[in-house]
Amino acid sequence: MTKAGLRKLWLQMHKWIGICLAVLFAPLAFSGSMLVWHDALDSALNPQREISGNGHASKPVSAYLVAVQEQMDEGFQVTSVRFEDGRAMLVVATDMKLPDSTYSPLNRTNYWLDPADGRILEKRDRSAGFMPVMERLHDGLFIPMYGRPIVGFLGLAMFLSCATGLWLWWPVSGSPAKGLRWRRSNDTFGNVHHVAGFWISLPLAMLALTGAWIAFPEIAATLSGRTAPSLEERMAQMRALPLRKTNLWPDAVVAKALEKQPGPLASISWPTELDPAWKVGIKTAEKPVQVWVDDKTGIANTGGGMRSGRIGQMLRRMHEGAEMGTVWQAMIFLAGLVPTILGVTGIVMWWRSRQWRADVAERSKSVKAQI
Repeated sequence: MTKAGLRKLWLQMHKWIGICLAVLFAPLAFSGSMLVWHDALDSALNPQREISGNGHASKPVSAYLVAVQEQMDEGFQVTSVRFEDGRAMLVVATDMKLPDSTYSPLNRTNYWLDPADGRILEKRDRSAGFMPVMERLHDGLFIPMYGRPIVGFLGLAMFLSCATGLWLWWPVSGSPAKGLRWRRSNDTFGNVHHVAGFWISLPLAMLALTGAWIAFPEIAATLSGRTAPSLEERMAQMRALPLRKTNLWPDAVVAKALEKQPGPLASISWPTELDPAWKVGIKTAEKPVQVWVDDKTGIANTGGGMRSGRIGQMLRRMHEGAEMGTVWQAMIFLAGLVPTILGVTGIVMWWRSRQWRADVAERSKSVKAQI
């Protein structure tokens, strides 16, 4: 294939991938930008969750549960409790009645409490609010079960779009510096598309590829020499109800976990029908450590469950911007906004090219008719 033919092939691939992605990937990328500043945005949008004191828990877990149970809807049961420095503590309650649809998530309610005195600051459905909507959009496009694999394929398509776009950006003749010029054509939309696409191509390709890695844990586990649960198994785990009656009291679970791993309490999750272990998160100087406490035996250990390898952890930090610094987070934020600009300018360029070709064809017919 000649260089001109290869360039035409890349152009067709880039064009149709871009048109298809403009509808789905732009909102996906936008939600990712919002999630980079999740905590800051969540606090700004919900001033009613403002707490007193330093945010450290001053009561045992059971004392907070009493406050929640007084307002909990009938048929609900506490699933988890989460503590965050300087923020309201979060208690999640789950409806013990399974949804009618096999693929529908469990019905859950969030309670935010002041760690200082246990006051309930807000009660809200888990899926309500701006940030929860952004999380659901970014995680699976609101599509039960198959949403995350679809997001993974979109990530691979965007990676291919970045690669073909970078190829097409490269000047046909002259030095690469020619491609950095603002005015590469008489079309403002084309100039914006070329310039913005070049500067964001590598960060966007990185986000697309790391997002695909996260969306397909089976492939990531295989490449890391481990095994991962299938999609059906993960859905079953997500729909697993908490045990209606546990052998251990939450305060006793926390005590056993702190004996195994001392440190401030970060979270505690109840055992489920599929997993009889309590999961207790403990804050450490390096990173949070999760302790599993068997509900039957009371034995605590830090070696259970499935944890991603170092490569997976690094790729997830790169994708989310966690612990990567303000500059990296700002880059991710901008990379999530630019696809909307690229989608709009690309569609305008495509539509104008169609009109231009139609005009050329019409003039050609007129000339032939005159002859």
